[in-house]
Amino acid sequence: MNSPIRPDSLPEASGGNLVVLSGVASDAHTWNLVFLQLLLEELGHRVVNLGPCVPESLLVEQCARRRPDLVVLSSVNGHGFQDGLRAIAALRARPELADTPTVIGGKLSTTGVADGTLSRRLMVAGFDAVFEDGHTEFGDFRGYLATVRPRVLP
Repeated sequence: MNSPIRPDSLPEASGGNLVVLSGVASDAHTWNLVFLQLLLEELGHRVVNLGPCVPESLLVEQCARRRPDLVVLSSVNGHGFQDGLRAIAALRARPELADTPTVIGGKLSTTGVADGTLSRRLMVAGFDAVFEDGHTEFGDFRGYLATVRPRVLP
């Protein structure tokens, strides 16, 4: 699905950490992204919201160009695990993004079981944190955000 908004035209505010926020490739939900953008901005972060249904190639292109301090991926449709695996593999394959803090959260599967198994597998795949719906608390995400520091780029 093509977004009517060109990611290159998205404005960046000044100050705070730069966060690239994105839905996973198969997820068309937007309310989660709007909520997360408002939360991140309220906490003092600058946000580039790429929107829903973002293919891995576009995510990597935007992250390589913007060099964010944090990448946040969100899933509501229950396919976050599979989409997340592809996204983190693509991000970590780029040397300039290999150490960019990247997190994913939301509904990661359609089974309704949130026992931490998928979270552990996503961490092994390269995510820095996973906030699985039903397995983590909202405060866990806020606590993680408090640890994110601006990256010093060469």
